[in-house]
Amino acid sequence: MGIIVSLIMFLFIGRLMWLQLLPGTATSTAPVTHARDNWKRLAVVQRQRSLVLDTGRGDFVDRYGRPMTGETYMTAALFPVRPTIRGSEEQLAALAKLFNVTYTELNNRWNAIREPEFWHEPKQNNPIRLTSSQVEKINGLKVEGIRVLPYRNRYLPGFDAKHIIGFTSQHPEWLKEKHKEKLTFGKRKISEQVGGSGLEKSLENLLHGIGETSVSYFIDGRNSPLHGLDLRIVQPKNNYYPLQVVTTIDLLLQNKIEHYADKQGLKEGAIVVLDSKNADIVAMVSRPKLKPGQFRSGDGSEWENHALKAVEPGSIFKLVTAASAIENGVVERHERFHCDGEYGKYGLSCWRDGGHGDISLQEGLAQSCNIVFATLAERLSGKQLQKTAKSLGVIGLIGWHSSKAYGPFPHPFRLLEEEEDGRVFSSELIDEEGEKIDGGAMAQSGIGQRDVRMSPLQAANLIVTLLNGGRVKEPRLVSEIRYANGQRMAVLKRRDAAVGSGRIKLATAKSLLRGMEAVVDHGTGRSIRQGQWAVAGKSGTAETVKAGVARNHQWFAGYGPVQAPRYAVAVLAANRSPGSSHQATKLFRGVMDIAAKHEAVKSKPAT
Repeated sequence: MGIIVSLIMFLFIGRLMWLQLLPGTATSTAPVTHARDNWKRLAVVQRQRSLVLDTGRGDFVDRYGRPMTGETYMTAALFPVRPTIRGSEEQLAALAKLFNVTYTELNNRWNAIREPEFWHEPKQNNPIRLTSSQVEKINGLKVEGIRVLPYRNRYLPGFDAKHIIGFTSQHPEWLKEKHKEKLTFGKRKISEQVGGSGLEKSLENLLHGIGETSVSYFIDGRNSPLHGLDLRIVQPKNNYYPLQVVTTIDLLLQNKIEHYADKQGLKEGAIVVLDSKNADIVAMVSRPKLKPGQFRSGDGSEWENHALKAVEPGSIFKLVTAASAIENGVVERHERFHCDGEYGKYGLSCWRDGGHGDISLQEGLAQSCNIVFATLAERLSGKQLQKTAKSLGVIGLIGWHSSKAYGPFPHPFRLLEEEEDGRVFSSELIDEEGEKIDGGAMAQSGIGQRDVRMSPLQAANLIVTLLNGGRVKEPRLVSEIRYANGQRMAVLKRRDAAVGSGRIKLATAKSLLRGMEAVVDHGTGRSIRQGQWAVAGKSGTAETVKAGVARNHQWFAGYGPVQAPRYAVAVLAANRSPGSSHQATKLFRGVMDIAAKHEAVKSKPAT
């Protein structure tokens, strides 16, 4: 027996020497010079085929915990096994029927794959969504090379892409620049999806997580399954990940406003809704729609968040001019201004033919009289107007940010990376002291034209500032970040903005609020007087040019209800044809009515 066992061992040793030391057979892919290495390739043809089930990326929820991203559902995965061992013709025909394709189409698609793939419906990006009945039937067929698996879908069905959330895409150049070492050691992949805009981008380092969940299906060199190994799930062993980002958004209200904006035909512009008490961003809509994967311009303009872009504000800037005039004592309490329709210089005129006659400051605000505010602006110095604008938070950036390290956030850090600076004067026009500005520039700036720029976010926050007696807030889009087990990782506290130039007086803020009430009561906004809530605000129309063609930015910024303000809203209908109806005013009224009904539903007791 010992001799027989020894002979068998020598046979195996001889076979191993043959494979390792003697030349193998040359093939088209393995020439004679490399044929001796055939044994290495043969040793690894027994291998695993992997498929990613979950990238491990963190998810977003709204302020009430409603999911904005992330869902898990059952789908089917195909693995490249030999056609002869998949199953009988009857089994495959039954499988094809479940997928709603022909037997031939199923085989053709299966034969074409070289790596594991999820089954997709034609023209669909996500894998097929299986019902519990389909899952039971597929498992019951016992076809080789197909498995029913849980798949983590990033974006929910029926969930329109939102600029505030952004999108993910492949960005190998960024990964090579920022994570070269992790790529080298295999901790990140060059082909992985990273944040391309919105919070997906600004929170990329946190959202990325600690690794993906994948399934391995073991097959041999002839593409036959190794039943002893079957499937193996590989996932990170850390109960704290993936993270969950809690936003300040009210998802139901956000979706209602998006639907309304599209129904009203808002082609380009934005709607921002802030909590009037603390400036939290409750809803933020930008148009045109964000359509990930359908970018055609080449300059990225399709994913621009117009709520964060600074453009000419027109007459809503008159709130700033009025505040500066009151704060700097260049207007008397009962002073009257005469408007005959022409300013008499700089080519400036009032929008109303024949003018408004003798008019007070409050009525000038209600009727948006250009003559009144050009006059006030010329009485001010550039430094005074600039200081007031800074005190009201409409210069620079206003979104929540950290100038130093804050919890898990680096230094410096901005939640709203795409936000653009607001300004009053261009750097070429104003000197360090802000004094050397001619009358024409001051008059045009006082009515929100020339170099004045403001974003819809800043416009809405300006209303919040006035409602809070001059205290400037930093609008938040994220309130906290949680671990997967529910524990808090970081809290982004509400806070006042560091404007650096003091606050306006409470009396000044109240005077402007009364002026905005007059706008809707009998001024330029009287068309929206009737509605669910009594509202107040300021309309605006700014002249601009797009591609050499004259256009208007139409604005309305205000709040409601007047007696107990709940929301501050700014609406921008950008690049409208001159002479067209004022879309922003109509949208503002509609958004306030939606908000009023939404609040009424929330306040009803649960049954």
